[in-house]
Amino acid sequence: MQVTELPADGLKRQFKIVIPAGDLAAKVDERVTEMARTASMPGFRPGKVPAGLLRKQYGQALLGEALEQAVNQGTAKTIEDRGLKPAMQPKLELKGEFGEGKDVEFEMSLEVLPEIGQLDFSGIELERLKAIVPEKDVDEALQRIAKANREQKPVDPPRPAQKGDALKLDFVGSVDGVEFPGGTAQDYVLELGSGSFIPGFEDQLVGAEIGAPVDVKVKFPDDYGNKDLAGKDAVFKCTVKEIHEFVEKPADDELAKKNNFENLEAMRKAVSERIGQDYAQVSRSMVKRQLLDKLAETHKFEVPEGLVEGEFNAIWQRIEEAKKQGQKVEDDEEKMKTEYREIAARRVRLGLLLADVGRSNSIDVTPEELNQAVMREAMRYTGQERQVLEFYNKNAEMKEQLRAPIFEEKTVDFILELAKVTEKSVTPEELLKAAREAEEVDEKPAEEAAAT
Repeated sequence: MQVTELPADGLKRQFKIVIPAGDLAAKVDERVTEMARTASMPGFRPGKVPAGLLRKQYGQALLGEALEQAVNQGTAKTIEDRGLKPAMQPKLELKGEFGEGKDVEFEMSLEVLPEIGQLDFSGIELERLKAIVPEKDVDEALQRIAKANREQKPVDPPRPAQKGDALKLDFVGSVDGVEFPGGTAQDYVLELGSGSFIPGFEDQLVGAEIGAPVDVKVKFPDDYGNKDLAGKDAVFKCTVKEIHEFVEKPADDELAKKNNFENLEAMRKAVSERIGQDYAQVSRSMVKRQLLDKLAETHKFEVPEGLVEGEFNAIWQRIEEAKKQGQKVEDDEEKMKTEYREIAARRVRLGLLLADVGRSNSIDVTPEELNQAVMREAMRYTGQERQVLEFYNKNAEMKEQLRAPIFEEKTVDFILELAKVTEKSVTPEELLKAAREAEEVDEKPAEEAAAT
């Protein structure tokens, strides 16, 4: 095999590879000999078919098989001999005519991963905002828990429905006198004032009495999810079957025990820790954003065009989907494409940098961490946990997709340990305001739809 490197720019590499006809012929002979040991044809016993007959019948197919094998081996050897690190699969182009007795010439082109070099993160300075959980936030959370644990009892003596009551009712909805799918229910429980129904629906049931029919007239919002109903007037024929009032529950030891805590103090501590974790997650996201911005500013190495193009296409596909769904995007499409190509290049550059840091510092994702990620995914689908777990267990490729974000977070944590991170105490309001401002500064008009 003869390999000649051709001129190429930047991270691109190009080679002309020639495989002698004799090498292909030897591979064909090897396959014919192998087939002859077990081949069976009419008039011959298994293993006794003449090699010439096999060559005549299968020669062309075996030559194609030999070509494919030789090209794959030649490509792999060229990459290995030169210590190349391909960014993507090489592109192969066959030159000239292919046939028996002819040398095979093809060109291989590829892009290699950039050499990032030695990295030093000790000079990176970041600020982490830390919010202390106020007692009032804990009090409010406990009150919400108490409200969620309220009990209901039938109103006694009977009276018309009031705001705050829970009604059990039947209803049938229609538009222009025609019932529509999903507009009918029986024994539906609705809390008046919850805002869970179309605006105006619950208000018209205030004053309703058990057994007395009520026609509730509403208009579906123009942006209603069902386009067949959006903006249309509807009538719901309702019948109230029961009226219940809520019995308030105090936040006390009894409520704590009902929620599997030893006492109110233990529940209060757990609630405070959970709120603190939420604030810490917001803070973590902000300091990660700062870190990635710093890394993008200080590391300007060249990135493979193929990877950037792939990332851009993925982003642009989401932009197109957002436009189809009616989301407003910038009118100047060329300007948008330029902006998103820059975003794509930044993502690829940061991805390569984090991958290099992880590799050089032996950062890996353990099977336990991957299984925990699968469990978290399953818990997102209440009632379908088993199906989700089975899906990931049967689809190793989908399970592997959970590895990348875990690897990224571990690598970011590793860098944060090396960087100079100072903490600043803030109120929760200040933390959330800073997070919103960071989003407004960093995100472009359709970036949410493009985010990976």
